Amino acid sequence: MTKISTILFDFDGVIANTEPQYDIYIDALGKEYNLGIENFALQVKGTTTPNLIKNHFSHLSEAEQEKIKKDLDDFEQKMEFPLVDGVLNFISYLKENHYKIGLVTSSQELKMKRALEILNLDDTFDTIVTAARITQGKPNPMCYLLAAEDLGVPPSECLVFEDSFHGARSGRDAGMQVVGVTTTIPRKDLKDKTDYIIDDFSDINYLTSLFK
Repeated sequence: MTKISTILFDFDGVIANTEPQYDIYIDALGKEYNLGIENFALQVKGTTTPNLIKNHFSHLSEAEQEKIKKDLDDFEQKMEFPLVDGVLNFISYLKENHYKIGLVTSSQELKMKRALEILNLDDTFDTIVTAARITQGKPNPMCYLLAAEDLGVPPSECLVFEDSFHGARSGRDAGMQVVGVTTTIPRKDLKDKTDYIIDDFSDINYLTSLFK
């Protein structure tokens, strides 16, 4: 087995448990525009805002699409970022033991700048890939491949932490091992889509057993 040198984190549902806030907002958005998609928020988790609008709101006028984008930006500038249990200790362990770490998220840069400043993580990651740096969002593997390229490591040396179906597929299709985090999707539904599953980052011994 290839030795893991690099740990890549999604943000929402992995570092910060923001998904309950998104669930309410995105489901309400689907109902407001009569999309008729059950569990709309679950279906689009891990999707960038441009792809969300392109895939589900392209039938609307340009003005309406801009309003959706602005309203979502405004929402993200007010949202809270409760941490997933144990994640800061785990990140500290990785830094102290000289692992490369990256943040790979479908979120926009404006939101991430605010989030990382609030969480005192703005100087933590060796690379950050946001929606601004990619042309194809999750489940396309582009974002994870870009992170590996940034860090000068082969995909086989990367371990990904993800909470969504789109994210897990993105990591796997990039040729990386994926740890599913059950903050968003039940363990039974992640089982066939990830290599390992955790509820949070509180068990440091188990976490390190995945890549030591």
